[in-house]
Amino acid sequence: MKRQKVSTSINIIGLAIGLATCILIMLYIQDELSYDRYNEKADRIFRIGLKARFNGQDVGGPMLGPNAARDLQREIPEILKATRILRGSEFVSNGTNSFKEDNLLYADSNFCEVFTIPFLKGDPKQALIEPNTVVLTEETARKYFGNQDPLGKVLLFSREKVPHRITGVIRNVPTNSHFRLDMLVSSPGYDKQHIGWMYSINYYTYVVLREKYDYKQLEAKITRLAEKQIGGELEGFLHLSPKQFRERGDDFGVFLQPLTTIHLYSTFGGNELTPGGNILYVYVLMAIAAFMLLIACVNFMNLSTATAVRRSREIGVRKVLGSVKGQLQQQFLIESVLLAIAALIVGLLIVGLSLPFFNQLTGKMLTLSLLTNAFAATGLIVGTVLVGLLAGSYPAFYLSSFKPVVVLKGRITAGRGNFNLRSGLVAFQFFITISMIIATVTADRQLRYMQRQKIGFNREQVLIIHNTQMLSNNETLFRDKIIQSPLVITGSISGQVPIGNSDLDNSPVMSRENPNQVVMSRFYKVDNDYIPTLGMHVVLGRNFSKNLSTDSSAVILNETAVRALGWQQNPIGRELIGHIDDNGVKTYYRVIGVVSDFHFESLRQKIGPLVMFLGGNSGNILVKTRAGKLPQFLASLKQQWESFSPVAPFSYSFLDDRFKQVYLGEQKIEQVLTLFSGLTIFIACLGLFGLATYTAEQRTKEIGVRKVLGASAGSVVALLSLDFLKPIVIALVLASPAAWWGMHQWLKEFAYKVTIDWWFFALAGLLAIGIALLTVSFQSIKAALTNPIKSLRSE
Repeated sequence: MKRQKVSTSINIIGLAIGLATCILIMLYIQDELSYDRYNEKADRIFRIGLKARFNGQDVGGPMLGPNAARDLQREIPEILKATRILRGSEFVSNGTNSFKEDNLLYADSNFCEVFTIPFLKGDPKQALIEPNTVVLTEETARKYFGNQDPLGKVLLFSREKVPHRITGVIRNVPTNSHFRLDMLVSSPGYDKQHIGWMYSINYYTYVVLREKYDYKQLEAKITRLAEKQIGGELEGFLHLSPKQFRERGDDFGVFLQPLTTIHLYSTFGGNELTPGGNILYVYVLMAIAAFMLLIACVNFMNLSTATAVRRSREIGVRKVLGSVKGQLQQQFLIESVLLAIAALIVGLLIVGLSLPFFNQLTGKMLTLSLLTNAFAATGLIVGTVLVGLLAGSYPAFYLSSFKPVVVLKGRITAGRGNFNLRSGLVAFQFFITISMIIATVTADRQLRYMQRQKIGFNREQVLIIHNTQMLSNNETLFRDKIIQSPLVITGSISGQVPIGNSDLDNSPVMSRENPNQVVMSRFYKVDNDYIPTLGMHVVLGRNFSKNLSTDSSAVILNETAVRALGWQQNPIGRELIGHIDDNGVKTYYRVIGVVSDFHFESLRQKIGPLVMFLGGNSGNILVKTRAGKLPQFLASLKQQWESFSPVAPFSYSFLDDRFKQVYLGEQKIEQVLTLFSGLTIFIACLGLFGLATYTAEQRTKEIGVRKVLGASAGSVVALLSLDFLKPIVIALVLASPAAWWGMHQWLKEFAYKVTIDWWFFALAGLLAIGIALLTVSFQSIKAALTNPIKSLRSE
């Protein structure tokens, strides 16, 4: 180490960064793969979801109607337990304390018999049997009652202040769960008026199977039951048998999803209880970790073989003194392992320092506690030893193969003889580096495309005041007072806000002319100021009018809904069926306008059909503001809000911030790729710098001779740099199609996406070549400016 400080430092730093990256990614992946595995019955719990296709639209999801759980447990003996979850959000108060509880779940009484959530107080079998009972997590119990015993106490729900009796306290649900939970409330009963599989599709339904039972054998039984139940509902609703329904190109059914796959494999996005992960990103991070470590190992091999001439005499003397090839190989492998262990120590320090930043980047709460586990610690040490053996294997065999007669006569060089191998390793390093640069550029362009795409409405300067339904009859009065401010252009009341989930997703509408044609749509309940407040464009017909009482039975469609209903030719004045009550009475609505398509979901999804109704629109006040004294305006709004004395505290957000939140996942991926691309480039350049240093040293005499014969400093720099540019160009040629394929697969997740242009590859190539030239230029220029007399004398 003392004699080869530069190469040793480069090797340790490179391996340390590679190992630190692997450890960080290992912590992340371990957390992602651990989701829901804390449940004792995790391998036997399955979620039942709906598969459905109406008029070419996939409208299935992870939820079913209220009666599916009861029927499944009653009809299929292999199902030991079936339970339901209904997500909710309520204002809950306790005296003067009032909180908005968004992580509230309505659950059946057997919920804690399915999921492993230990009770700290109360009886788990009795806690949720009675109506209006609630179970709190220990953290929520402290929030409302401090250190007091909450059992038997009462919390008041919603603006009606409905009393709920506390019957239990449970441990906080682990963060690696596919649902968040602060309160469990006794679930509504079963639907006695309907079959209840496709009616009110709001329930997450879970089943527990008996031990060692293959769930795939269950699919046939569940499919038969679903055919009977859902088929009966379709006949009552559409007057079509399942056969007739499928003959027109539609379909229905159910599916089983293992509990432990929900987080990483679910494709239902906003319909999930919490935002999920993505198994693709897990694979990408695993590849990044492997590539980073490989690049560090390649550096080690390259520098070890490049500096072989410095150790050639040592090897020759050892062989003359009796050392055999195996002993030398063993010595070099031990040296490699010791260097790898030193790199591990440095890598752990890097992990400790960078973990808070990594947590902020990924949104996790990872700790190093996993590494204190004996199995994990042993695996880390064994892995490090294997890395040392891998990195040192080729140098060990290469160095030990030197012939003592040749090396002692000084005839061995490390410059040209093995340059092809080293060039290949450099090409491999930059193949990975260029691939990551292309991936980063593509992810960045896609993120920018989504953020700058015209979304069909104006999201700038739109303030959203939440939970205005809590104002009851004063909601409209509050809105009217707000719009009197000179900072306000207009204001609207609606429960539905673009860019976010709606309680009225996947609702059926039918043309009055053709009632058998069902179009699953998103419903928006709005007022006459909604469209102008958001700057939407009415392309046909007109907006709602508060002066026309007939508009209470009018609707406005988006362009996609018009196409889905087959009304491209003059949709104005046509009628659709927007509701059928329990007695089969139909409510008709007349189309008065068509609004241009706008994105009410992420650009991952295509724009779907949307129907706007007038009225029933309580929930939020949307305010279009002018630029001005916003902090003072918000303070004034808070005072006005409090003057109405609602249960709910004043809460607001901005529409453009909600829009940015939708793409946080893509933003994090882009940041992760940028980070690891930078580290990959850094490690590759470390190795390139070391190679340039030793190449310049080995060619000192050649450079001196060339300068004596008249070569300029520039030509010498070009000569030395060209040797390193060739493998980088080869890497660019090989990396471009591989990166194009990988990013093309990733972009398939988006309905609206960028094209992968030629300049993505040109930019990656220029960056790689520019960085490589900067890296080797210092040593090349230094060698070119050396006095030839001095270099020749040294030779």
